[in-house]
Amino acid sequence: MLVRTEQLRKYFTLGRGQTLHAVDGVSLQISENEILGLVGESGSGKSTFGKALIGLHERTSGEAFYNDELLPTRFSAEDHLNYSRNLQMIFQDPYSSLNPRMTILEIVGEGLRIQGKYRKSDIKDQVADWLNKVGLNADHMSRYPHEFSGGQRQRIGIARAMIIGPKFVVCDEPISALDVSVQAQVINLLEDLKQSMGLTLLFIAHDLSMVRYVSDRMAVMYLGTVIETGPANDVFFEPKHPYTQLLIESNPEPDPRLEKTRDHIPIKGEITSPVNIEAGCRFADRCPKTMEECKTVTPATTSLTDSHSVSCHLYQ
Repeated sequence: MLVRTEQLRKYFTLGRGQTLHAVDGVSLQISENEILGLVGESGSGKSTFGKALIGLHERTSGEAFYNDELLPTRFSAEDHLNYSRNLQMIFQDPYSSLNPRMTILEIVGEGLRIQGKYRKSDIKDQVADWLNKVGLNADHMSRYPHEFSGGQRQRIGIARAMIIGPKFVVCDEPISALDVSVQAQVINLLEDLKQSMGLTLLFIAHDLSMVRYVSDRMAVMYLGTVIETGPANDVFFEPKHPYTQLLIESNPEPDPRLEKTRDHIPIKGEITSPVNIEAGCRFADRCPKTMEECKTVTPATTSLTDSHSVSCHLYQ
């Protein structure tokens, strides 16, 4: 396994004895050259997990490993310098993730500059090369982020993450802020880079159809925990957890004629507050199949096959 976590937790102290359980005991494994899709509603902890995994958030507890090497709980400046060669992130919002006061040359080349091993001319040459790779004009490196569209800015963010040759990249909803016409272009670009660079990706997204299309395996997250994992097609077409079933049911049908005629079963209620969570299944208040034990006993993870597992009392 290139990347794995064991009971990773990230809590935020809110004061007055309140603790927000953003990520609460997540154990995942990601093989080399694999794309793991991580899905779930807003507020489920997907982005926080990705950031805690690569050191952008200090872990509260649990372990994270890269290439069987235990990553520090809290990254120092030296740790960030060392691990950033292999661990990178593409951020969700292409408008806020780029410094408006820096040119594209400075933004994309910053990682190489921080490494301190490259001359200015070498950095400029590599930035030009990467702008071409992501479908942008190298002559535009003297421009500023506000001069580019959302899709172009996301390509700049991709070039910034890839230029130092990472092995593992967290893609934090890289297409959610983009027009539909641009989303496919960015997905195809990421797949091309995965093949040419041998990348391993954690692909975080809301669009389940897109995640199924791009991912090898899929993990479903709800209120800080992973409730189902398996091959992407198995989870999408044969979901086991009631939450996964409802999440996929609520996914829009691409064909508008079918979308108009099919029956929707909405997920009732709102996602429960992640503050001071008590024992029991976290989906119990919204689940159509809730049993008495769901309200008091936290379900264990059950392996349905060698590759498909679920955390639900229905399978125990």
